[in-house]
Amino acid sequence: MTLNRRTFLGTSAAAAASISAPALLADGHGKPRVVVIGGGSGGATAARYIAKDSKGAIDVTLVEPSRTYFTCYFSNLYLGGFKEMDDLGHTYGNLAAAYGINVVHDWAVDVDRDSKTVSLAGGATLPYDKLILSPGIDFVDGAVKGWSLAYQNAMPHAYKAGSQTELLKSQIMNLPEGGVFAMVAPPNPYRCPPGPYERISMIAYQLKQNNPTAKIIVADPKPKFSKMGLFQEGWANHYEGMVDWIGADFGGGNVSVDPANMTVTIDGEETSVDACNVIPAMKAGKIADMAGVTDGNWAPVNAADMSSKADADVHVLGDSSSQGDMPKSGFSANSQAKVCANAVRGALTGSKVFPAKFSNTCWSLISANDGVKVGATYEATPEKIAKVDGFISQTGEDSATRKATYEESEGWYSGIVSDMFG
Repeated sequence: MTLNRRTFLGTSAAAAASISAPALLADGHGKPRVVVIGGGSGGATAARYIAKDSKGAIDVTLVEPSRTYFTCYFSNLYLGGFKEMDDLGHTYGNLAAAYGINVVHDWAVDVDRDSKTVSLAGGATLPYDKLILSPGIDFVDGAVKGWSLAYQNAMPHAYKAGSQTELLKSQIMNLPEGGVFAMVAPPNPYRCPPGPYERISMIAYQLKQNNPTAKIIVADPKPKFSKMGLFQEGWANHYEGMVDWIGADFGGGNVSVDPANMTVTIDGEETSVDACNVIPAMKAGKIADMAGVTDGNWAPVNAADMSSKADADVHVLGDSSSQGDMPKSGFSANSQAKVCANAVRGALTGSKVFPAKFSNTCWSLISANDGVKVGATYEATPEKIAKVDGFISQTGEDSATRKATYEESEGWYSGIVSDMFG
C-alpha cells in the first residue's frame, strides 16, 4: 500500500477505534491516572490516543523535558540539505489545548512501582494507575574504546536529534577540501537499522556538491546491514569511490578512537580523520532501568499490550522495549503506542480492546529523489511481536519508482507528526 498523510491517519484511526464505556474509579481516587514518560513517537502518540478516545475519562500526564521535539527520523535529510532544522521540530501545545493532556516539561528521575509514583527533578511526585515509558535510547558506556559522552562535541553521535545534529552538519560543512570523514557504526540492536547508512548517503550527497574529493570511511562491527544491497548500489551509482565500508570481516568491529588527536584505529591501523561520527551501542533510556523493568539493556514486554514482563501496570514502547521482530523505529513506536493506548484505556474504563496488530516501514533517501524502503506487518504471539510478511525496494528500480518512494516518505512524515501531536 502506498502511504500518504491521509491513508496513514485513516489506517491509524481504524486500528485504534473502540467502544467507550463509563470510567471505572481507580482505588477510590476519582478518574484513572496515566503518566507517560517521553514525548516522542511512542509517548506522544499514546498520550494523545488515550486522552482523545477516553473523552476526558482518564487523566493523562505527559512528562517530557524538551519543549521542542526534534525527530531523529528525517534528521539525515537535514545533513544532506533537503530539510531545515525547523522542519524537524514540533511542540506540545496542541496536546494540552486540544486534548486536555497535562504536559510537564521536566525530567523523570525515579519510579516507585510499589507506591505507583513518578518523581520529577523539579520535586513533584506524580501518582499513576498505568505508567507508559517511552524514553528512547541511551548509550552503553565503553562501547567504543576511547569515546564517551564527554567527547560528544569532538566526535558527535547525533543519534538524538537537535544540537548534536547541527554540530555534525557543521563539521561536515567545514571538512577541509579532500578531507576524511569517518563513522563508527553501532552493533545490533540499535535505533533505526537503516539510519547510519542513510546518513552516509546524505553526507556523501552533501560532500559531492561541496567537497567532491573528500572521502568517507565506515567502520562497522556487523557483517551486513539493513538494505545493504540498495545502499551499496546507490553509493556506486551516485558517489563512486567516495565511500569505503569496512565490515566485521575486515576488522570493522575492532575500533578505537582518539578524539583529542582526531584519529580512528581500525583493526590496528590508525587513520587521521577530519571529522568522526561515533554511534555507540545502545540500550533503553535510563528511566526504564531506574524503574526496574529492563534486563540490563532493554525492557522485555508482552506483545499483546506492550506491558512490562516485570509489572503489568507499566508499559514500555518503542526503542526501549524488547518485543521481538519489530525494528526500533519511529513508525514502530507509533504503531505500538496505538495498541498500548487501546489496551490501557480498556483496562481503566472497560472499553473494548481489539487484537494487537502492528506495522512498520523505514524509508531512506540515497540521493535526490532516490528513495528506498523496507517494511513489514506483525502480530502479537504469546512469545513476542512476530513478523507476518514484509517488503523491500529492489535493486535496479527505475527513477520514477524511486522518486515515488521518496514522495511517499514525505507523506508519511506529515502523517505521523499529525498523529503524534494532533
